[in-house]
Amino acid sequence: MVPPTVGLLILDVDGVLTDGALVMTGDGETSKRFHVQDGYAVKLWQSRGGRVGVVSGRSGDAVARRAEELDIDVARLGVHDKLAGYKSVLDEVGVGDDSVVYVGDDYPDLPPMRRCAVPVAVANAVPAIKRAAAYVTRRGGGRGAVAEIVELILRKQGRWSRDGIE
Repeated sequence: MVPPTVGLLILDVDGVLTDGALVMTGDGETSKRFHVQDGYAVKLWQSRGGRVGVVSGRSGDAVARRAEELDIDVARLGVHDKLAGYKSVLDEVGVGDDSVVYVGDDYPDLPPMRRCAVPVAVANAVPAIKRAAAYVTRRGGGRGAVAEIVELILRKQGRWSRDGIE
């Protein structure tokens, strides 16, 4: 399922790195919840030589700040055409479709999922995304799904130690 050439993990944000809920304050601000295990997994993936991109239809300070905290290689925020955002990430990183695991949850994620080497859907994804996926996580978006994916990839590539760290 995971080719050894996979080295780029591209993540949607809302519904993948978060649970998809948008909390809006009275003054129009939006807040998001990110799972700490997903953040650690991103750092672990990077420590093993992996690269990470995010492609999100929404933009905002919370997403930009989280991407910065995690040293995300490429962040495309406010992207309405996910395929264009996906291609832009690949161009910047300098890899082809055969090097990419793309993780999505909703209809806009379908075009990149059809191109990448390993399309992944989170447990809370819409049915069409689950059908397009080579793997569907047990954990939901914003609930450790990214951590599950990183562990799976590293195990399949023989780069996971018994306790997950070296």
